[in-house]
Formats: sequence, C-alpha cells, structure tokens
Amino acid sequence: MLPPALAGVALTVGVAVAMTATDQARFCGGCHSMSEAALTHKHSVHAELACNECHAPHNLAAKIPFKAKAGTHDILATITSNVPDLIHPNGDTKEVTQANCVRCHQATISTVNMQIKEYCTDCHRHVPHTPKIPVAQRSAADA
Repeated sequence: MLPPALAGVALTVGVAVAMTATDQARFCGGCHSMSEAALTHKHSVHAELACNECHAPHNLAAKIPFKAKAGTHDILATITSNVPDLIHPNGDTKEVTQANCVRCHQATISTVNMQIKEYCTDCHRHVPHTPKIPVAQRSAADA
C-alpha cells in the first residue's frame, strides 16, 4: 500500500494529466458528434485555445464536477445515439461560456450594449465553430 503522501501526489498528478488531456480539441473531437466542432475550432481565431478555455469553468473546484457532469451527459448521448444534429450550449454550459467570453473580452464588452441580448453567443452564435468565411461575406453573427 502506498504511503498517504505518495498516494496524494499520485492522485494529484493523475487528475492534472486527465484534466489537461480532456481540455484539448484532439480529445473533444475524438467523438464523431464533436468532430466538426473540433475542425471548425482549428480554423478559427480561437484555435490556440483549448476547448475548455471557453466550455468549462476556470476555477478548479468548479471545473472538475462540471466536466464530470458534461462528460457523462455526452457519453450517454453518444451511447444512446441521442446526439442532436446541432449542439448548442444551454443551461450551465451557456453561463460558463458567457463568463469566459467576458473574462477574455472585457474591454470589448464594456463598449457593447449588453442589454440588447443576454449572451455574447446570442449575436456571435458561430464563434468559433464556423468555417473561415471571407470578411466581405461575414455577417455580424459570424464574427
């Protein structure tokens, strides 16, 4: 049996490795249902970010149960072939995504009338999951 201190270190390292691995587009895009999202992310202005920079809380105490719940939901949806054609954030995920938009884009958000729409994705619904569209052909919602 491992001494408690060594077991604690092993557990901490294991959790850190698992959290890092499951944050990456390669992991997220491994499921057929998310392959298009991973591909469009790869070609977006947010390509340098890990999926969970936007899709999970940044506070580790909140992130672990959030990812466990979301992961369980996604696995069950895949196993039961109950994956919607279009996947949109809702509930907790929408709140987390909004908080992360605000965290990174505070300077921009301070110049926008956020009273018109509650969430950034209400207008920017395809960020970053849309193929590159030439600037001349974009609508504001594709930005």
